[in-house]
Amino acid sequence: MIPSWRVYGLLLLGMAIATILAALWPGEVQLRIAVLGLLLFDAVVLGLAFWDARQVRSHSVKIERQPLQRLSIGRDNPVVLAVQTGDQPARIQVRDAYPVAFDVSASSLQATLAANSSQELTYTIHPTQRGQFQWGDVQVRQLGAWGLAWRDWQVPQIQTVDVYPDLLGLRSLSIRLTLQSTGAIRQARRLGMGTEFAELREYGVGDDPRLIDWKATARRSRPLVRVLEPEQEQTLIVLLDRGRLMTARVHGLTRFDWGLNATLSLALAGLNRGDRVGIGVFDRQLHTWIPPERGQHHLTKLIERLTPMQPELLEPDYLGAVTRMVNQQTRRALVVVITDVIDTTASAELLAALARLKPRYLPFCVTLRDPQVDQQAHQLTENVASTYSRAVALDLLAQRQVAFAELRQKGVLVLDAPANQITEQLVDRYLQLKARNQL
Repeated sequence: MIPSWRVYGLLLLGMAIATILAALWPGEVQLRIAVLGLLLFDAVVLGLAFWDARQVRSHSVKIERQPLQRLSIGRDNPVVLAVQTGDQPARIQVRDAYPVAFDVSASSLQATLAANSSQELTYTIHPTQRGQFQWGDVQVRQLGAWGLAWRDWQVPQIQTVDVYPDLLGLRSLSIRLTLQSTGAIRQARRLGMGTEFAELREYGVGDDPRLIDWKATARRSRPLVRVLEPEQEQTLIVLLDRGRLMTARVHGLTRFDWGLNATLSLALAGLNRGDRVGIGVFDRQLHTWIPPERGQHHLTKLIERLTPMQPELLEPDYLGAVTRMVNQQTRRALVVVITDVIDTTASAELLAALARLKPRYLPFCVTLRDPQVDQQAHQLTENVASTYSRAVALDLLAQRQVAFAELRQKGVLVLDAPANQITEQLVDRYLQLKARNQL
């Protein structure tokens, strides 16, 4: 039993009345009567509160946490608690035993429900780590019918839940890619792009006359144009760095988590476009190598293999990873290296490894920039300390640009974007490469 504020108010009221009576009628006998009356009043109030809380047992609400599926890191994942009342209205307070390391939208939930009704109470949880985490029991408080006390009890709801990479983002990307590949959107994007023949369609206003198929036009007695699409069954290789630079946190997640989300999104885009996708994860050595395959079933394998990976405080061996990849993959491929760059000196091995991939492969360097450095470099300063900080940030960005310029001179594609925006930009860049047949 937990007394409500109404009980404390009644107890204070009884004390005030007893004090007033003792002041109006002074005397030892009158004081004893006032004290006894106060004690009797308090005992009655507490007794009624105890009885009020006990009566809740007969019409306690039933509450159950809906089974939690795989959660997405860095996203607001909904958690739903289903509540069912008995034959009386209920006022409840609910607190779920979620992992304390995660951010939640509300630490406790409150609701007032009518009799014989049901309601879903929802809060969101924002995981910042991947792995297995445990939810405990649900703590429930229900107010008695007289409003004097809460009955407090726990509902057994222990559950172990896996936190995966950004599955919600993958779902949204899958819908987007499907829409781009169907109907009028698909025709508008395919016409005149690519090298593989897809179909014939009637000539329309604005179509390129160079795409007219004259033999088909002669047979059908009406102008027909060839619809081309980007070449399929090409090979996409992603090398994901999990070394020292990828352990830094950016917007609540490690660079490696942002890179892993981008890797899976790029893999989904490649599989959706009919390419073979392979992934390697490396630091001092190539720890994980998943050979290129086609088909949507391959994405499930990638998610299961890559989810347990964590970054390590080790210097990455770029040359070793590239050498292992070259030995595994002899056909021409788009090789995407997801990492970070400091300057030409500190990243000399990365620059040399990427240059080695030319001309057999098409190397693509993707770096995850810290947006706080951008903010610090472009904000106005008011004192000497902030001016020095801004100067350092500007120098860091300038050194990065020098390294990128050297990479471009060697024929390496470059994408440098804030870590929290890298996924969308990387997928768009890949789709552009496919449309322009650069691979």
